[in-house]
Amino acid sequence: MPGNSFGQVFRLTTWGESHGPAVGCTVDGCPAGLPLSEADVQRELDRRRVGQSKVSSQRQEADRVQILSGVFEGRTTGTPISMVVFNTDAKPGHYETIKDLYRPGHADYTWDAKYGFRDWRGGGRASARETIGRVAGGAVARLLLARAGVQIVAYTLQLEELRARVIDEAEIERNIMRCPDAAVAALMVERVEQARRALDSLGGIVEVRARGVPPGLGEPVFDKLQADIGKAMFSIPAIKGLEFGEGFGVASLRGSEHNDPFVRHADGRIGTTSNRHGGILGGISTGEEIVLRLAAKPPASIARPQETVDRAGNPATIEIHGRHDPTVLPRLVPIAEAMLALVLADHLLRQRLARV
Repeated sequence: MPGNSFGQVFRLTTWGESHGPAVGCTVDGCPAGLPLSEADVQRELDRRRVGQSKVSSQRQEADRVQILSGVFEGRTTGTPISMVVFNTDAKPGHYETIKDLYRPGHADYTWDAKYGFRDWRGGGRASARETIGRVAGGAVARLLLARAGVQIVAYTLQLEELRARVIDEAEIERNIMRCPDAAVAALMVERVEQARRALDSLGGIVEVRARGVPPGLGEPVFDKLQADIGKAMFSIPAIKGLEFGEGFGVASLRGSEHNDPFVRHADGRIGTTSNRHGGILGGISTGEEIVLRLAAKPPASIARPQETVDRAGNPATIEIHGRHDPTVLPRLVPIAEAMLALVLADHLLRQRLARV
């Protein structure tokens, strides 16, 4: 079946194309009685939207959400929650001249190989505009998680070799890079400006953290918590790498160095003295902070000439003009938060069915 839905108990389905009439989502499985308004969803969509700064695409979309179903008198009814965002600044004509050319780094060729034809208007559903539905659904998941004391935060950790040295979470929303280090954020903005002038783009790393996650979430075999998080994160456009806790650093450690000793804390809770495991052991949450990092590739749409072929295989040169992100990192932050929220909300509800 087409992979347009995600989750088992708390389930999200997204729909719509980048330059079609609208994009949106349906959230199914949300319990009744959760206070929910369009403002709750809009707050997260505003963090994701295009045109919000000079380091993002200059496409101008308000991304105003409408909740069509599943909410009555300010609370969820337990029925499917349908949400829509209309596209108001779509310009498919920008792609008319390159519709038969395969853009390097994009899904053009692979969609043709799978379906025999494709929506060439900005990539259709392969466009990052599809993530509006994810962020809208994630906003509902965050409200559900908040009732259980779970908080999620993400930030730009690294752009090329520029890496935050200070993690001040109060700084994240104060700068357009969403970097927790003000000094490094300024250098990042300058680097993005340089890349834009050079008709190029930049990759980097976003770190995501979840606090207050109760121990016991996740399944021990194929639905391990980190496996479902991995599927969620790798489904985001541009993600090429993922690591939890110490990540690839574990390859250079010994067991005596990597193991996190268990202790009983003063409040009676069992935990660990360190968190090299990143909050998950055996596919199940430990109650420690879940920590993961995402490696995002440079956006593929750049205006400098690139070699490619057309649909018939004839050599061609392509230049991709229009409105594109020089880096995905600032807008990736709310998307990554949303996807982690969706996974944790799903497993939170699944855990309620796991034992008497």
